[in-house]
Amino acid sequence: MTLRVAVVDDNAMDRQLATEAFSEACPACTVDLFSSGPAVLSHLLTAEVLPDVLLLDLNMPGFSGFEVLTSLKADPRLAQIPVVMFTTSSASRDVAEAYALHASSYVVKAPSFHAFLDQVEAFVTYWQLNRVSRAGPGGA
Repeated sequence: MTLRVAVVDDNAMDRQLATEAFSEACPACTVDLFSSGPAVLSHLLTAEVLPDVLLLDLNMPGFSGFEVLTSLKADPRLAQIPVVMFTTSSASRDVAEAYALHASSYVVKAPSFHAFLDQVEAFVTYWQLNRVSRAGPGGA
């Protein structure tokens, strides 16, 4: 079974880098890109198949990653999706808030493409080995 990943980031360059990194690290992965919190929430609320994991940027205008995370965890169907905060912020208050809101993990984006690719490869390996099938509608 292929890994299904949703990436939410308002920065077009970061979405492009994610596309390139996932293409290289996991050509068989299904990667859906979203430019905002409302866009991913709208998609997930009607999606027949949910992602295995969601990579979520923290600092987005209008609807922050924290607000997206809160909305996901408030919906019984979407609360099952593991959420990895994938952001440039290394502030301890942001890390603490993410875990308080039930993020599965918190990763600070690497500054270079090579290091970013290493992060994506490690992410793919981890989630391919450790994902849990979800029962019910949209479950893998």
